[in-house]
Amino acid sequence: MPSQMHDPDSATSAAWLHMEEVHRAPEPEVLAPLLERARLGAAERDRIVATSLELLADLREGQRTGWVNQFLQEYRLNSSEGVALLSLAEAFLRVPDPDTADRLIADKLGDGDWRSHAGHSHSQLVNSATWGLVIGRALVGQNQQANALKRLIARSGEPFVRQAVGAAMRMMGEIFVMGRTIEEAIKRMKKPEHRGFTASFDMLGEAARTFPDAERYFTSYLGAIEAVGKARSGGSTEANHSISVKLSALHPRYEVAQWGRCVPYLTERLETLAEAAAKAGIGLTVDAEESERLEMSFDIIEAVAELPALKGWNGFGMAIQAYGKRAQRTIGWAEALASRTGRMMPVRLVKGAYWDSEIKHSQEMGLPDYPLFTRKAATDVCYLACAKDMLEAKAIRPAFATHNALTAATIIEWAGPRGKDGSASFEFQRLHGMGEGLFERLVREKGHRCRIYAPVGGHRDLLAYLVRRLLENGANSSFVHQLADEHLTDEQLLADPVDRIVAVGGTRHPSIPLPGDLFMPQRPNSQGLDLEDWRVLKRVKEGIAGRSGIGPEPEPVTDVAPLVDRAARAFPGWSGLPIEDRAACMIRLADLLEERRGELMALAVHEANKTIPDALAEVREAIDFCRYYAGEAVEKLQPVELPGPTGESNILRMEGRGVWTCIAPWNFPLAIFTGQVAAALVTGNTVIAKPAPQTPRIAAEAVRLAHLAGVPEDALILVPGGPTVGAALTGDPRIAGVAFTGSTPTAKKIAQSLLEGDDRPIVPLIAETGGVNAMIVDSTALAEQVVADVLLSAFGSAGQRCSALRLLLVQEEVAEHMIQMLTGAMDALIVGDPADPATDVGPVIDDAAYDKLMTHRAAMKDRWVKTLEVPEKGRFVPPTLIRLDSMDDLKTEWFGPLLHVATWKSGKLEETVQRVNAKGFGLTMGLHSRIARGSELVEARARVGNLYVNRSMIGAIVGSQPFGGEGLSGTGPKAGGPHYLPRFCAERVTSIDTTSAGGNASLLSLDDVGLGL
Repeated sequence: MPSQMHDPDSATSAAWLHMEEVHRAPEPEVLAPLLERARLGAAERDRIVATSLELLADLREGQRTGWVNQFLQEYRLNSSEGVALLSLAEAFLRVPDPDTADRLIADKLGDGDWRSHAGHSHSQLVNSATWGLVIGRALVGQNQQANALKRLIARSGEPFVRQAVGAAMRMMGEIFVMGRTIEEAIKRMKKPEHRGFTASFDMLGEAARTFPDAERYFTSYLGAIEAVGKARSGGSTEANHSISVKLSALHPRYEVAQWGRCVPYLTERLETLAEAAAKAGIGLTVDAEESERLEMSFDIIEAVAELPALKGWNGFGMAIQAYGKRAQRTIGWAEALASRTGRMMPVRLVKGAYWDSEIKHSQEMGLPDYPLFTRKAATDVCYLACAKDMLEAKAIRPAFATHNALTAATIIEWAGPRGKDGSASFEFQRLHGMGEGLFERLVREKGHRCRIYAPVGGHRDLLAYLVRRLLENGANSSFVHQLADEHLTDEQLLADPVDRIVAVGGTRHPSIPLPGDLFMPQRPNSQGLDLEDWRVLKRVKEGIAGRSGIGPEPEPVTDVAPLVDRAARAFPGWSGLPIEDRAACMIRLADLLEERRGELMALAVHEANKTIPDALAEVREAIDFCRYYAGEAVEKLQPVELPGPTGESNILRMEGRGVWTCIAPWNFPLAIFTGQVAAALVTGNTVIAKPAPQTPRIAAEAVRLAHLAGVPEDALILVPGGPTVGAALTGDPRIAGVAFTGSTPTAKKIAQSLLEGDDRPIVPLIAETGGVNAMIVDSTALAEQVVADVLLSAFGSAGQRCSALRLLLVQEEVAEHMIQMLTGAMDALIVGDPADPATDVGPVIDDAAYDKLMTHRAAMKDRWVKTLEVPEKGRFVPPTLIRLDSMDDLKTEWFGPLLHVATWKSGKLEETVQRVNAKGFGLTMGLHSRIARGSELVEARARVGNLYVNRSMIGAIVGSQPFGGEGLSGTGPKAGGPHYLPRFCAERVTSIDTTSAGGNASLLSLDDVGLGL
């Protein structure tokens, strides 16, 4: 947690503390002062439009040579060809094996009408790339003739189709990469088309996954600083090339929960880079990143700016994203810091680069609002307001990164006359490969400065970056996209963003609901906590530590028969209540769970060894279960009138069966426990609820809250105890159904017990058990994404999830690289106290689990690829990666942080899926691939309840990702899904002959029915 930065006398700290006021505030509230700041007078607006029209003319001329503008005009991102081309570009150059490359090409080019684009563009590069794709399309047919043609034209053993497509992809890469090395990039900047421009070189490294990656990026930055320094032309810092640095590239765990170890380390790394840049006489800018990292970056930037060794050097700068609600206040923070440290600070203002991922993250986390604006025009308003602040600031040297003619013209208007040397007090910036034509005349004829943000690195590494930039600038609302739209007039292009926002009252985009409204109108989303806000995290940590005494354990039950009697007597009264009344109890229970979130999280941490994020997710899932089942019951369990012959009434009713036994596991002691109970109760059953013997306290609190919510004490009875108690319950013939989550052997025993006794009714069993869950990775997958998802899926919750990854299957051509990155990323994991926010992996649940896992781990010692050191005291099983000769060697589920890895051969995807199916389990499976047809194949062949593609395999969301398996992994129906509640019900139909009293009154009352005197 941060410590020394809270000095209230510090101007920077004071500005920082006030940022929380706007971080997730409603958009109209944040926009109100920004609108006034960005508003234009009539005469001012006329001058700006006139300048904008000149710039538009330049931009349109630039379209004839500007590759990206031509690309966006030819391949709209809402077209199948545009999407296919970006998908191909993102993955193609990293695929090492020809078979997969061919399948990727066939997948992406097979359905597009590429020939219709050939030769249409003004850009020769676009046409050249298109012809490569046309050739590729012609050679990827699915019939034998096309395959024969491919073989015939193979050149030097490599099919021409791969050469053609590869050339097109490398051509795209060359447009966006200034150079593969810093030396090549510096040389390229000397070409005539860059005359008058300077560059900010970005050494491609989006985020480090391992410490070796971070060290490699650091060395790359140092080398670039040295090379740019040697190439400097003299003069002021701002007149020379500079370097941009991503802090996330310098540490693999640049996260708020890791503040204590990553911030000091990053500060030291940035100090070294800044001192080298100052010595070289060049600028160094800290790039903007996701919003949760903003305040960590403040801490790091402030520490470096205060270094005595850097006093007098005005090259140390930062980037600010205008889509963020805190952008304007961040400018105030930067101005205060620069003033206090006696420097001019370069500040690059950008629109933003992580908008869509931040929207999704806020929704998933159930946060109160977004940290950003949801309308493009609102971002433009904020950008202009920030630009005005920067131009008026005394200690900021502004840099405006934009491709928008109206924005550029507004800045020129506001900046006023240039200085005595004819130069402006600011500079423009544009992305390399974009915005050609906008700034050339401004630089060469008008004396303005413009810096090109220039990526440097290998084409293979840059393509994910390329795709994101194209998506940002090709979005429907972006200026670059709109400029390519021939249907838009200049008046529409140059519409005032202030007027647009005023017209909608500053409101949020109507298609982007608040996170809390994501599932409305059926139910509100459960409220989350912003654990990436250090203030919130600090409060949560202190609250959990303050509740370390978790209270007495409920006494185990020895005789269940009287309790079943009580529940049976309570059944008629409870089941006789209207569905709406039972649902209202569940909604009240959800509200109580939400009110007592802190206490419940503390229980989950201290009793179940949950980490803080897992504890929060546990409570939220329990809340979501209650609300979801309440809504489902009211909507779907009402009596249904069925069709039939005239004179007959047929009514289907869904009613409770009787007394249900719900047996919950220790790994989800609140969520699954509450979900089972809520489903049984809302459908009209009474419940005997048996928690796992390891976690009775949290279950006792859930039952207490249910009673407080209005569930009668005899309708929900807690029965603590071990296997003997569970067996007594399932063996009682009065039990009308069993919901069980746990091991497969126990589920089989329960199933057998329910069949014992000649007079016992046949009752339903809902069982959700474990699995040998596999993730299949092919060579098109992005290694960085795979590794992040593997770490979470295999080692999150100490591997103690039913859905956890047990078997990683990597295509052999990329296996060594993937495994090397994975082992490096494992080194960044923290194993320790689950109450510590920095902990990734806590202890396993009990001694029996520990002994079982450690025995298996020891038996596989000669196959260890990687294992971690763990604390000596406590039940900590070291996260371990185990190499198998064959995927068939793993036949059993190991319920802990032990991950087994094997390889599969290219072209054997279907066989691989079938071999996983043959294990008999069917809970979860993961797939990482960029080949859509491969995903379709796995979807069709995999016998699993939940398939996760290009994401982690854990964290199913109630109502969105119903959870449950098949085969050895469960019976279904899926928890949190639309078919769950009916399984708890008896379906009863009443058929009445409505003519029995004489005559069909309803039929005879119709007009003109053919009967009468």
